Amino acid sequence: MSEQNTQGGSVAAANGQGQNVSLQSVYVKDLSFEAPNGPFLPAQNQDPKIQLNLNTASSPVATDVHEVVLTVTLEAKNGDVPVYLAEVKQGGMFTVRGFGADDTRRILGSFAPNVLFPYIRQTVSDMISKGGFPPFFLPPVNFDALYERSLQERAAQQAGKEGAAPQQVN
Repeated sequence: MSEQNTQGGSVAAANGQGQNVSLQSVYVKDLSFEAPNGPFLPAQNQDPKIQLNLNTASSPVATDVHEVVLTVTLEAKNGDVPVYLAEVKQGGMFTVRGFGADDTRRILGSFAPNVLFPYIRQTVSDMISKGGFPPFFLPPVNFDALYERSLQERAAQQAGKEGAAPQQVN
């Protein structure tokens, strides 16, 4: 019986009916690596401090097709001396069909970055290794929690704007 339901769902999705999320392609949109002194650092400076920044963005490309870009920026420094700077923008084309606006935003803001993360993790590690440094493996990221936090921050900003009463000058 579950086979019948699965097949029926596939037929409905193929006919453009029902809900459907699919990954169309994954690609490196932008890649940058700078190592001003190369991997040749004095032995006492082998423990750089790493600053990691992560960002996601999505934009519509066509009806039901969205580009999601996951950006990772890593900056390694020994004190004020830069060791390396790496930035990767991993893109993905997603078809999202049959969902409401809120669900579509959640898919693009949470599900899609989760799908792209293993790709960008490998790209970052490979790039840093090819720069002559030990590989850096990005730590796990909870995109669901990050998405929820962004919703809360957006709601707080809107509440702050609505709660601010215009000032009168006497």
